[in-house]
Amino acid sequence: MAYILVVDDEEKMQHLLSIMLVRQGYSVDRAGDGVKALEMIKENPYDLVISDIRMPNMDGLTLLSEMKALDISCPVVFITAFATIDSAVDAMRQGVADYITKPFEEERILLTVERTLGISRIIAENIELKRQLLEVSGGREIVYVSEKMAEVMKNAAQVAGSDAAVLITGESGTGKELIAGFIHHSSPRCKARFVPVNCAAISPSLVESELFGYEKGAFTGADRRTQGKFEYANGGTLFLDEIGDLPLEAQAKLLRALQDKKIQRVGGNQQIPLDVRILCATNQDLDQLVGSGKFRKDLYYRINVFPIETPPLRERIDDIVLLAEYFLKHLRDGKEARLTEGAIRTLQLYNWPGNVRELANAMERAMIIDSGDGSITAETLSFLRAASCTAGSVDQFKLPPNGISLEALQLDLVRQALALTINNQSAAANLLGLTRANFRVWAKQMAGNEG
Repeated sequence: MAYILVVDDEEKMQHLLSIMLVRQGYSVDRAGDGVKALEMIKENPYDLVISDIRMPNMDGLTLLSEMKALDISCPVVFITAFATIDSAVDAMRQGVADYITKPFEEERILLTVERTLGISRIIAENIELKRQLLEVSGGREIVYVSEKMAEVMKNAAQVAGSDAAVLITGESGTGKELIAGFIHHSSPRCKARFVPVNCAAISPSLVESELFGYEKGAFTGADRRTQGKFEYANGGTLFLDEIGDLPLEAQAKLLRALQDKKIQRVGGNQQIPLDVRILCATNQDLDQLVGSGKFRKDLYYRINVFPIETPPLRERIDDIVLLAEYFLKHLRDGKEARLTEGAIRTLQLYNWPGNVRELANAMERAMIIDSGDGSITAETLSFLRAASCTAGSVDQFKLPPNGISLEALQLDLVRQALALTINNQSAAANLLGLTRANFRVWAKQMAGNEG
């Protein structure tokens, strides 16, 4: 449903245009001059403004100018009885979408409205496209060679052509939103909006208004009618990330919206029909949440029509170097960067608890540390080895019942550290969490035993 503001100082003209538009299913507000219209435009997200040119207080041309100054991209159609060439040229020069003279035929008005609303949709889509292009330019493409990711992409491509609900699971940082974006852009809805929503980032008290929108005056601070994410995504895809964090009350209302394919704004009575595809993602075990009563079983079945699991980076080792080189190339404005053999081994041996997101951050940190020749070495990535040593060595090691030779274990660790760092003693010391002096003592002891 489109929202249209009619601006005219003649009450009869306002009434006539409203009847024509409401009969076609549009929602219409009215204003008697440009001053009142501008106040309403600031408060409400209109899809189209139809305005007379000559009005008291503020005329149509001034209204158009004020809207441009406020960066309000809503298209404007002028209607006037004073059809002079000069006023038409001036209006077109300022960016008016169309120009109709009185008296007019209803068919002419409706055709103009339909065409101009098409312009409004294009404007909104261009804004969303720019946002998505900015994301892609930040290194958010899907890069892979591993069999596990190939299987994920195969499944995503298969389900893209349908309208089935998809539940994407996996650890944080594995690229669940990228998979959702791929499904949308590979689907028949690709020309409509892809609207991501992080359910974990919304205050529980605001979930309903964020998803379904609200009417002016619905609650304290609701000073304008506002579209929710469902309405904004109409015709396209709504991606609900971290769906497991949605409160139970909101889960019930989400289920109702998915079943009825209608929503109702907070504070409103009108049932608004919508055509939206739902994709969901979570890093939680929804089966477990259902069992503990924290997630509705009926909603789980509704969103889990086609499950896709994104593998952690440690299970797709073949992709690590490819991804690292990809991130480095973007960080260097398209210039190639070289990973040494030691750096490659360091990347492949690290556990990557933060997955691809952590890898991207690590490459950015490596570029800051890098001397400037474009080579990333094991020494450059010593912060990863230190983190790995601190995080895992003590907690993960279990003393076997028959005991061990501590000296033999120490010497074996020295050999491994030197092999990983290509005999770089400083880097090997970092890998074992030792000072260089202490490491040299161990290394000398190892050399003495082997001699």
